[in-house]
Amino acid sequence: MRKKNIQKQSEYRIIVVDDDDGIIDSLSVIVNRLGYHFEGVNNPLEAIEKIERENYDLLVLDFLMEPIQGDEVVKRIRQFNNDIYILLLTGYKDVAPPLETIKSLDIQAYCEKSDNFDQLILLIESAIKSISQKRTIKKFRDGLKSILDSVPKIYQLQSIGDIIKEILTEILKLVHSENAFILIDDFVGLSANNSSFIKGVGKYDKSLEELLGMLDYQIMESIGIAKTKGRPVKLEQGVFLPLNSKSELVRTEGVIYLETDNYEEQIEFLEIYSTQAATAISNVFLHSMVNAKNSELERTYNELKQRYLDAIQALRLAVDAKDVYTRGHSDRVAFYAVKIGKAFNLPEDEIERLEAGGIFHDIGKIGTADDILLKNDKLNDWEYSEIKKHPIKGANILSAVSMFKEIVPIVLYHHERIDGRGYPYGIKGDEIPFLAKIISVADAFDAMTSDRMYRSKLDLDDAKRQLVSNAGTQFDAQVVKKFMTILEDFNSLQKEIQEVCK
Repeated sequence: MRKKNIQKQSEYRIIVVDDDDGIIDSLSVIVNRLGYHFEGVNNPLEAIEKIERENYDLLVLDFLMEPIQGDEVVKRIRQFNNDIYILLLTGYKDVAPPLETIKSLDIQAYCEKSDNFDQLILLIESAIKSISQKRTIKKFRDGLKSILDSVPKIYQLQSIGDIIKEILTEILKLVHSENAFILIDDFVGLSANNSSFIKGVGKYDKSLEELLGMLDYQIMESIGIAKTKGRPVKLEQGVFLPLNSKSELVRTEGVIYLETDNYEEQIEFLEIYSTQAATAISNVFLHSMVNAKNSELERTYNELKQRYLDAIQALRLAVDAKDVYTRGHSDRVAFYAVKIGKAFNLPEDEIERLEAGGIFHDIGKIGTADDILLKNDKLNDWEYSEIKKHPIKGANILSAVSMFKEIVPIVLYHHERIDGRGYPYGIKGDEIPFLAKIISVADAFDAMTSDRMYRSKLDLDDAKRQLVSNAGTQFDAQVVKKFMTILEDFNSLQKEIQEVCK
């Protein structure tokens, strides 16, 4: 203990500047007796150069000197060093600098020369305590800064090997060491089979077998104590820090071992850092769990989506099968709708919605009675009211699974009119979603150009006239205008439809 105290004292460097060699010799004896490093200089200009080149903690400075006085010495030193503690000496009370000068130059203490050095000794000891406290504050500040700087790195989602290496690299900076290892022997909550992990750096950067062979019974005992007691275990040449995270989902249990004898003053920071490290490690494994679960959920979701798509497709085909005259209608509506959407330069996701909306727009007819769907006479009011229910039925079918939520409005509103006389809700104008307006035009055009049981199809020109004459009332005028441009090359369009919809 005495040896450690002597080493601690010798860390403090004191420089005495006085043009009286007798004062320097006397203070040399006193300072050395106190156990501090001493250096004496009788030329103030030389002293300024030494302080600029080397590191000193305390300057004991005479006021009256040649070629410059003490206050000028302090002014020059303060231009490059604001940390050194300055104790000013004077043998002549009447010529001492005024209090304002002492304050402005940040001179921390003032003492009159005397044959009795007791007061000076007290001031030196007080100065050393103040310097020690400043060192501690700086160490805490630097330590906390180091932790704050390193925490974002160790919280980045990366592989467990990379994050362990990052943790060890950052914590070794706090103790100026090169050798360390992390042992994690339990990830509670990760799986039914608890996992273990060990990784070293420096001399502990070995294969698993070699590293385990370096852990003797004393090290294993220290590991056990650090883990179970949740506190650091100090050894002569190192310290074990517990890795105990507070996560309820993945609890990390293990230790960090730092091979160093320079940990006493940093122990608080090391404990703070090890807590952060444990949480970061838990986050990595928790993320792995979430990824595994997400992969499983995504797989299940995709299977469900495919099965539901298959079911919807089967329903759609069942609707087509009910009426041979409407067979292929949904595919053609989807084809025309996509053409219109692309003509408007809609984004890809909206084009995809248009295609799906076209394919599924009549899916609700699966719930409509065959005698209504296949009737070759004019529908009565009740029958027409039943037909008008198919957008709502279709929307309900698609709403069963959230993946179709963006298609639902298209299906629900594709029979609404711009003038508000459509169904099922009679909304109008901008209340109708734009994609539903596109499906409405595509649906009407294909219906007019297809044979039905109750009428023959219209020729192209008649169908176009019907769309144009109802633009602004039944149909959106801009959509009709865009579609007219597309229909200019109808023969090529028909060939493309045959390829796509065969």
